[in-house]
Amino acid sequence: MEPDKKIAVKALLIDLDGTLVNSEQALLEATTAAYVAIGVTDFDPRIGLEIARRMEQNRSVHDILSEECRNQRTVKKFLRTYIDAYYVSTLTKTEPIENVYDTLQTLADVYPLGLVTLRAIPKKQITKELAQLKLLEYFKTVVTTMDVKKPKPYPDAVIKGAEQLGVSTNKCAIVGDSIVDIQAGKAANAKTIAVLSGLYTREELQKEDPDLIVKNINYLPRFLPRFLQKPNSRDDP
Repeated sequence: MEPDKKIAVKALLIDLDGTLVNSEQALLEATTAAYVAIGVTDFDPRIGLEIARRMEQNRSVHDILSEECRNQRTVKKFLRTYIDAYYVSTLTKTEPIENVYDTLQTLADVYPLGLVTLRAIPKKQITKELAQLKLLEYFKTVVTTMDVKKPKPYPDAVIKGAEQLGVSTNKCAIVGDSIVDIQAGKAANAKTIAVLSGLYTREELQKEDPDLIVKNINYLPRFLPRFLQKPNSRDDP
């Protein structure tokens, strides 16, 4: 962390998994379901964490799967089951990061907040989950991959989120745990803030050259100058 650094913005776009909630248990359950679906019983479910990282980056998973399930048809079945099972598991197996409610309230008192998630699910489903987790009330807009033409690392979701908040992207910051969050923010000309509460290491995130890296979102308020005039999302974008 850089204690003297301040990030001056008018709005914040925040990722979900690994940033606001811990989704690892949902990923492990999805991995188990996927292996069972293809008839494999001897596996390490933690491989699902690496699968999630690779899928975010649109990278192949063939080399990390069991040798008996590397043909194209089996891989497709595995990944389809993995994704479907993950979206079901997130409804019961994700947990908010400790103290995240207080942090979101602190941020929402000063900045309009938007949620920008890589999940490719309907808005109705994600808002239901956010309401269940008591997170929905803090956000003025929610953008999923289904709301845009191209997902992160493309800038589409960041641009759409900024538009819906009425703020230009160069006066927004995107906060996320993944390298694709940083890449999407840079592509949209937004500020980029990486958190270390997800699946990526500091070294991996540093390679993307974010404007700031913090341990988790609870450390963020100290780097945002609250003494600035409270942003008006419709004025001076």
